[in-house]
This record gives sequence, C-alpha cells and structure tokens, in this order.
Amino acid sequence: MSVTHEVLNQVPPLTGRDLSAFPALFEGLHREGAGWAEQEVRDLGLLAGGEQAQLWSTKANEHPPVMRTHDRYGFRVDEVEYDESCHGLMRIALGAGLGGTAWASDRPGVHVARAAKMMAWSTTDFGHLCPVAMVYAVVPALRANPELSTRYEPLLTTTGYDPGLRAPETKQALIAGMSMTEKQGGSDVRANTTSATPCPDGSYRLVGHKWFTSAPMSDFFLTLAQTAGGLTCFLVPRMLPDGTRNAVRLQRLKDKLGNRSNASSEIEYEGATGWRVGEEGRGVRTIIEMVNMTRLDCSLWAAAGLRIGTAQAIHHATHRSAFGDRLVRKPAMANVLSDLAVDSEAATTVVLRLAGAVDRAARGDAAEAAFRRFGLAVTKYWLCKRWSTHTAEALECLGGNGYIEESGMPRLYREAPLVSIWEGSGNVAALDALRAPCAANPTLTTPSSPNSTAPRAPTVGTTTNCPFSRRTSPRNRTSNTARASSWSAPRSSSRLRSSCASATRPLPRRSSPPASTASGATPTARSPLALTPTRSSTEPRCDERAFRSRCGRRTGPTWSRSGASSPSPQPRRVWGPSRTWPPRSARQPRRPPARGREAHRTLIHRRRGSVGPAPRVSAPRSAPPSSPRRTTRVYQGRC
Repeated sequence: MSVTHEVLNQVPPLTGRDLSAFPALFEGLHREGAGWAEQEVRDLGLLAGGEQAQLWSTKANEHPPVMRTHDRYGFRVDEVEYDESCHGLMRIALGAGLGGTAWASDRPGVHVARAAKMMAWSTTDFGHLCPVAMVYAVVPALRANPELSTRYEPLLTTTGYDPGLRAPETKQALIAGMSMTEKQGGSDVRANTTSATPCPDGSYRLVGHKWFTSAPMSDFFLTLAQTAGGLTCFLVPRMLPDGTRNAVRLQRLKDKLGNRSNASSEIEYEGATGWRVGEEGRGVRTIIEMVNMTRLDCSLWAAAGLRIGTAQAIHHATHRSAFGDRLVRKPAMANVLSDLAVDSEAATTVVLRLAGAVDRAARGDAAEAAFRRFGLAVTKYWLCKRWSTHTAEALECLGGNGYIEESGMPRLYREAPLVSIWEGSGNVAALDALRAPCAANPTLTTPSSPNSTAPRAPTVGTTTNCPFSRRTSPRNRTSNTARASSWSAPRSSSRLRSSCASATRPLPRRSSPPASTASGATPTARSPLALTPTRSSTEPRCDERAFRSRCGRRTGPTWSRSGASSPSPQPRRVWGPSRTWPPRSARQPRRPPARGREAHRTLIHRRRGSVGPAPRVSAPRSAPPSSPRRTTRVYQGRC
C-alpha cells in the first residue's frame, strides 16, 4: 500500500461502551429512590453501545419504512413495512420495560428506573422510541374509561412485542398511537373538524382527516373528534373485535428532516369505529395525560442527546492531536468540553427529578403532581431547544470528521429539532406553563366578587389580569401600578384608567397603603404563584438596573413576592414605551427652544446631569489694536 494511505491520528470508533455510565445519571437514580435498578441500567447501556445495536440503528435509518396501501390483488391493506432492524430494537426496548410496565408496579422509584433505562437505550435510535413512549404514555389517559382500561392495560404493561395485525384481545402485547393534529389547526386541537356520531351500541363513527399520526402500525390510537358535547377523546383500533379492518386509511408518509426510522403518516377516518374515553367535551383534558407523559420522554431524549454529543466530543478530543498536543489538553477546547458536560449533567439531573415527581404522583402525592404538571412544560421547552445548539457545538468539536454521515453526528443533529416540535412547540409549551398554576390552584382562574375582601388573583395565561402585560381587556382597564396597589381592595372608579395609555403614563407613588390596609384590615394572603409589582428595599432590582445606572433615572418597578410596597417620595414611571419623565406636574416650565450655540451648550449641559440653561461667562479675547475689544461666551460646566 502506498505511504499516502497510511492512517494516522484518527479516532477509534466509540462502540462497546456504555455512554450513559456517568456520575450524574447514577447519582440521580439513587437520589430519586431507584438505586435498586443501577445494574439493569448498566446492562442495558452496554447492550445499546454494542456493535449489534449500533448496526440495527444505522440500518433502521438507512432503510426507512415503506407504505403499502393495496396488495397485489387490489385489496386495501393500509400497511407500513419496517426493516427487521426496527423490530429488533423494539423487541429489546419493550422487553427491558420501557413501555407501560412501570404502571403495573407499586415499587418506589419504578418510573425513575424506567427513565434512566430510556436514556441508556436512547444511544441507539430515536425513531423506534416514539411508539415505545406512547405505549407508556397511553396508560394514565386510558384509565378515564375503566372498561377499556381493564381490557387493554394488561396488554400494554407487558414486556412482550407482537407486531402482527390482529384483533387487540387476541394479541400478546399492544402498541398504542396518538392522532390529534389536523391541517387547519396543528397544535390548536380545538380547531379540529373530525366528527364523531354516536351509534346505538355505544360506539361512535368517526369521519375526518389527521395531519400527523406517528406509528401508524399501532394497534389502536387515541384521537380527538367533535361531538354534540364538544371535543372528545376516542379509542380507535385498527382491527375490530370481530376481526375486520377498521375504516382507518393511510394517505401518505411524511418525508421528514430526521427521525427517519419512524413512520409519521396522514390518516383518514372513513366512518371508523371508536369508543369514547372520558366525558364528552373534555377530550383535551383526557388526552393531556398522554401528552404530559410523552413530554417527559421528549425531555429524556433531549438529555440523552446532550449526553451523546458530549461523549462524542470528549472521545474525539481525547484521541485527536493538533498543534503539538491532544485536543483535550488545549485550554480553549477544554472550556468548550466543560460547557458541554455541564449542560449534559444538568439536563440529566432535572429529567430524573421529573421522573421522581411522576413516580410520587402515581402514588397519590398531590404536590408532586402539581410540580410535574408545571415542570414538564418548562423542562421540555428549555432542554429540547438547548439540544440543537448543544449538538452543533459538539459536532464542531469533531470538525470535518463529525460532518460526515458515518460519524453519527449528522443524524443526531437532524434528530435534535424534532422534540422541540413534538407535543407542542416552544410557544405552546410556554403557554402551557402559564396554564399550569391554574390547573394546580383553581382559585387563580376565578377572580373574587367586587365586594369581596379576598385577593384578586390574576388569570394566568391571559392578558386580562397579567401584571406583565401592557394590554388589558376592556372590562379591566386598570394600569399595572394601580392594579398592584389595589390588589386586595375593591376597584373604585377613581382607580380606573385607560388600559393602553395608563400602562405607559407615569403614576405618582402612593405615600399611604391601600384603602383595605389603611382601615386596619389585614391583607389577605395571596397565592405564591401570583407576582405583585412592588418596590422592596431588601430584594434585588430587576435586570434594568444597569440601564438605570447609565441613564441616571429610575425606569420601573421591582417585581417581588412580598406583597408590600414601601412608600417613596420620588415619582415612579411604569415600564412602557413612553419617554415621559418625570411627570408633567413635577417638571419645570417649558422654555422656548434654543438656537445655535446656545442650543449646543444647553444640550451638553443637560447631558452632564444639570438642570436649567447653561451658564454664560464673558472673557476678554486678544484683538488687533485697531479693532474694538470683543467678548465671547465660554461654557464652564461641571466635569
């Protein structure tokens, strides 16, 4: 072989190792009460990093699913054919308990153990994990119909895998799917137009089109459709109990950026038979249980993706030499690798904490259920967005070697944006985080009557009572400052101001407490989730502090949870686009506009912080003997 083909300074393949074996994962496992599962996690991680599992992962992405609408004789079959590698990955994942097995056990920490194993197995392929995640997530939603739950839950919580198309009761294990979004609504599922008509036998006939349905080969789907009572959740099987095919038609498979091994499809219900899950008109509340659980898995995949990118970057920098030494010993590269590692360990810590909340909420802990509701939306928003930038940085650590397909980094990079879109993109997750306190504390959504002394809690998620909003509804036209100061008292007409104008106009600072406290009444304790704009001397100011110090003026209130406002003799400007400062009544009389040099002097004078016209000083100036003496005005301002 020619000497030009001698291979030097190349990184060995990262196989045969457990990429999930790092301290943050096992520390979180023990901290959340699932230390008993450490050996199971290690064994699954080693299996995921082995040559066979990595080969299956590569083949599953190189041979994406193929849709067959008809067989050779012209009969409608609506089938999707998967490569055998996908079935191998599914069989191991469900056999390891990544499906609904955790819901069948009362052992403390079982959901945490499942989350850790999900992170360990995620080093293979993310596409096949979509149906696995929905098997896990469908169980709590299906319990809204005890009859259906009794029939199907034992087949969802088993560790078997049965991919054949048969009647659900005749199978050894079931796969579940979810079908919500439509063309005209997307994440706005209340805009769905799929209709459901009741039948005498208690079933419904569904007619409509679904825009995104992942895992179309599932045994049944939870779907949303409109009834006389409103949007309702239904269970729609692909095969009816009598062995006939349900009227669920496959239209096409999506040609996606990433997640190629998972078949995302468009389906059509042509009078498909379904059974109601939950009450009529409460379909979103029913299916949101499944959505929340799939959000947990989205966060787990993001944390696993951060770990994979970090491991790849560290492995490359450890074996690759450049500029006379190993890359890992270069200070600049060490800083980058440290940042990647910190993000990865923080993500692992928070997702295991959320898994612990799921575990404790399943055993009846209401506080952990409220934390889970809020934490899943926030964590899913942040981690899934962070994954894309983190992967880009890790790929850059590998340089050109990381840009080629064989390194696995391009596939990881294409997977990263997906979880930010699944189960609600960024804005949807942010809005859901605002709605979460209302779900945990219903009093936040029901303001007290005008004559009540109870606190007026804001309606979280709307602009009507939100203290952060510059806009208010026509029925609530108090400014932000007036709203905060009259929070515990009835709103009299003297406090009413124009909504948009008063939000940007300065208001004088109150020198006395509100009427409810001035009369001796004790203020009612407010919810810790409701923020009140106050000026607290003990709490740090908000982020505009640096801006205020530069411009020499106060630009807005400080937000705190104290509920008490300290009086201040200085006028206060409400945050907004207006530049009116100080209030008109506190300003000096308007002076006529200056001209020429006087205008320039006055401008400089005021920029130095002084008030009033610039001083005028006359000084002699040397002149020719024949000319009269001339004087000029010289500016002498403060330094």
